[in-house]
Amino acid sequence: MPPAGSSSCRALLVYEGAGRQLVTALKFRNQRACLAPLARAMAALVLQDSHVVATAEGVTWAPTSSERRRGRGFDQAEMLARAVAAACGLPCRGLLRRTSRGGQTGRPLVARLEGPRFVATRRPWSCLVLVDDVLTTGSTVSAAASALRAAGARDVHGLVAAHTPPPATATQRGRE
Repeated sequence: MPPAGSSSCRALLVYEGAGRQLVTALKFRNQRACLAPLARAMAALVLQDSHVVATAEGVTWAPTSSERRRGRGFDQAEMLARAVAAACGLPCRGLLRRTSRGGQTGRPLVARLEGPRFVATRRPWSCLVLVDDVLTTGSTVSAAASALRAAGARDVHGLVAAHTPPPATATQRGRE
């Protein structure tokens, strides 16, 4: 079930093991060697979905907080979105501004569920792909998709590099 506000949402990897290492290398260590192959594989998910391919007019991203962007010197979701758009042959532009402070990383579940807040900075395409790095509770994709819909988007298709496994799945895997 996709996060509220989104028409669909696909994830390339599970955020554990090698998938976690790949995403954290990009997100926290700015190791850009993994960007192109990761984005190509994410784009392949878009290109496999005939409905999205037929209707998507562009790609945007859920921006990180300004504090995180300043600290890292980049926005990993923006980098992924631009590379995914290029691989799909679609235009890419920033359509959202984050109005809440701080990131989701490391926050307790209850705080994560409150999610970040976004506002559209311009009129979005009617149908678009929304890129983010990691889906945990779905609150970031939900908040971003809702802001895009409020500004006029009809369909917002989420696309993330990785999703966190359900807690029971992680526990079960630890016992195997």
